[in-house]
Amino acid sequence: MKRPLNPTSRRKRPCRMPRIAAAILLTALTAIAAPKARADEGMWLPSLIGKRIDDMRAKGFRLTAEDIYSVNKASMKDAVVLFNGGCTGELISPEGLLVTNHHCGYGAIQGHSTVEHDYLTHGFWARDRSEELPNEGLWVRRLVRMEEVTDRLAAGETAEKICEEAAEKGRYRTAIEQMYYGNQQFLFVYEQFDDVRLVGAPPSSIGKFGGDTDNWMWPRHTGDFSLFRIYADRENRPAKFSRENVPYRPARYFPVSTKGIREGDFTMIYGFPGNTQQYVTADAVAYVVERSDPMKIDLRTRRLEIISAAQEADAAPRIRYAAKHASIANAWKKWQGELLGLQRLGTVAQKAYETAFARWAADRPEYAHLLDSLRAAYRSATEGYYLQELCNESVKGIELATLAAALKQYAAKPSEALAERIAKLYRDYDPAIDRRVAVEMLRGLEQYHPRPLPEAYTAETTRCKGVEGYAARLFDASAIVRFDAVEPLLRDTAALRAALQREPVLHLVGIFDRGRIPRNLSNLPAVERWYRPYMKALREFDRERPFYPDANLTLRVAYGQVAGYWYADAVYHRPLTTLDGIIAKDDPTVYDYDIPQRLRACHAAKDYGRWSIPTADGGVTVPVCFLATNHTTGGNSGSPVVNADGELVGINFDRTWRSTMSDLQFDPAICRNIAVDIRYVLFTIDRIGGAGHLLKEMELR
Repeated sequence: MKRPLNPTSRRKRPCRMPRIAAAILLTALTAIAAPKARADEGMWLPSLIGKRIDDMRAKGFRLTAEDIYSVNKASMKDAVVLFNGGCTGELISPEGLLVTNHHCGYGAIQGHSTVEHDYLTHGFWARDRSEELPNEGLWVRRLVRMEEVTDRLAAGETAEKICEEAAEKGRYRTAIEQMYYGNQQFLFVYEQFDDVRLVGAPPSSIGKFGGDTDNWMWPRHTGDFSLFRIYADRENRPAKFSRENVPYRPARYFPVSTKGIREGDFTMIYGFPGNTQQYVTADAVAYVVERSDPMKIDLRTRRLEIISAAQEADAAPRIRYAAKHASIANAWKKWQGELLGLQRLGTVAQKAYETAFARWAADRPEYAHLLDSLRAAYRSATEGYYLQELCNESVKGIELATLAAALKQYAAKPSEALAERIAKLYRDYDPAIDRRVAVEMLRGLEQYHPRPLPEAYTAETTRCKGVEGYAARLFDASAIVRFDAVEPLLRDTAALRAALQREPVLHLVGIFDRGRIPRNLSNLPAVERWYRPYMKALREFDRERPFYPDANLTLRVAYGQVAGYWYADAVYHRPLTTLDGIIAKDDPTVYDYDIPQRLRACHAAKDYGRWSIPTADGGVTVPVCFLATNHTTGGNSGSPVVNADGELVGINFDRTWRSTMSDLQFDPAICRNIAVDIRYVLFTIDRIGGAGHLLKEMELR
């Protein structure tokens, strides 16, 4: 049966399925994380990893805490970078070669792609340094050091002074981050590199094999990697792009293992996880399950259906909307898995833990009120937070609103960089698609907004005779729909400001928008103020529990082992997939499953070179992806997966679908991260890309 390009064209809208029964919802409300950090749960601060090293060594790790993190010598931390603010990358050669996920480099690959030179479809491989492609606005950061500054702040030093001193007159980027809801504060010092060039990327039918259909699923067969190179000045220091720059010489890079992995092998992930909420109460999870996720899933489903239909009809929007579609769909599918996982978990142990805490706190005046105070704070804050989330997913889901926001920013403070960003937004913009999206977003807004709707909004829809008429007016009365009309305004900011004052979409945004909100309901100041004493109380209440701070896009270590899991009764998911599985899914009629002919030829001839492994029937194949028990989340995309000797064995890129609830609760029985096997990466570079010269840079073991 022919698969559609994207699953949205065949999948029912999640919010239009029958409502989850109240009894099931009750089982989904996770009070807080499990009473003890079990198995391989945890995202540990690398500067404090010495406290975990005995457990790591008991599970097979053969190196030291100093090998992981050190400020006195080169360590693994020097080979790990924050990639463009949302992913992780790792250095794999002494000449600045960096590997991350294909989906992390997707925007850069798309930015260099045209219908004539479609690097998304066909891949890209620089044959030498002169062909490596610069990427405006792409940067990476290396952690120089981190240190706790809780006592310094308590003693009266200001965060500004601490950061300014650590920045060393602008040499470094600095930030103070909160751990345990502010019970501890850490200074992070980074070195940022702004000259990062595209070196290689497989065809999307390898790097994004399976598309949204396979996203978050197992078994997985995605070669999710791309290659970049960091450039620096001749003193090896960060510099803006220049043809005079030279490849960066890192203090440490990862050797690459070609020995492979087996079930039970130790694995460690080193990266920048973005966001978890391991210690929130039932009120927070109830909001996610009952209100937030269902609304967001439905509105994104509507957007994806419109975009997918346009992509299937024409190659031009397929390319222009590739990165946008992937971005919208990634969280959309993650939220669906999160709902399923929370429904499956149940709450008996968690509610018992919360009840036990309440009993313990009852005769401690400083803590006795905490749960009641948290519940009251959630009751007060939830509605406003929900309305802003609804605005973000509906009104701000209209691309015209994004264009207007960028132009408004430019009118306030013009810059060449922002002008280039605006021009790129228009290059990837199709007003006809956006018109259709606008109608659906306004319908969704009315469906999910509590009654009554704001008077200013109902006045507009009444004047325009309904949602369709109002959506049409947003475009027909707009001065910014097309770039040929906007371009002259970029040279006359007074005229631009005047045009924006009349812009209908900005009026619509103004009706509903209440500004930026934290990523989680629990991080609203009115709620979060209670989590600081609550976390302090929890750590006193349960002294045997090894607490780790929630993820906040700072460098962390997670460790575990290669492991499959029981997916269902009598269904065991083994932890390794192979090229044979790719061939079984291969479908030339479907973009996301139409593998390169070269890959088919390699399989037919068993032309695998040194990258083959034996099969049970006496044949050979190539490993593709594997599962492990490492605790990961968004931001860990691209993170190195290393073995017990610190050698790179894989690149993390995903979790299994029912693992996505691990942002709220980690279940060791079923939570698994997914990595592309480094041997498949090497095979693709060598046999598919014909870029064997890149392998010569690496330290292959």
